[in-house]
Amino acid sequence: MRTLRTEPLTRDAFAPFGQVIEQEGAHNYPINSGNCQRYHDLARVELGGVHARPLISLMHSRHFTLPLPLKMLERHPLGSQAFYPLSSHPFLVVVAPDESGTPGTPRAFLTGPGQGVNIAMNTWHGVLTPLGADADFLCVDRGGEGNNLEEHFFAEPWVVEAT
Repeated sequence: MRTLRTEPLTRDAFAPFGQVIEQEGAHNYPINSGNCQRYHDLARVELGGVHARPLISLMHSRHFTLPLPLKMLERHPLGSQAFYPLSSHPFLVVVAPDESGTPGTPRAFLTGPGQGVNIAMNTWHGVLTPLGADADFLCVDRGGEGNNLEEHFFAEPWVVEAT
């Protein structure tokens, strides 16, 4: 099996795959008579295809542990997909560039407290992978007509290990 080491999630490192959703360094301003701080426009929601509409969902995922075999990546050709954790537990974000319709060499990012991601439309990525404890997430993605899921199974799996 091939080895894939985790790396910290940063805006610059994740930029080819989407956006990091976090308060740190984000444009913000007070609202509601100064009683609330708005962290504005943190991710680009992308919707394509027929009768597209944004969905807001809650997800509950069982936890995983490292090392973790990585056998499959998926992508959504008609919309972006954002995940924001509702707990302080880290989660793993695996993404890969597209190489002629299949995933290239993946990268594994480990989130820090208060970090979520918006995975850009048509970007190869792993499944929701909280580490250490089952976790809940807010998800913003696309609803509407059309096939918005492609899966790729690796001939030779990767193993994701902590750095």
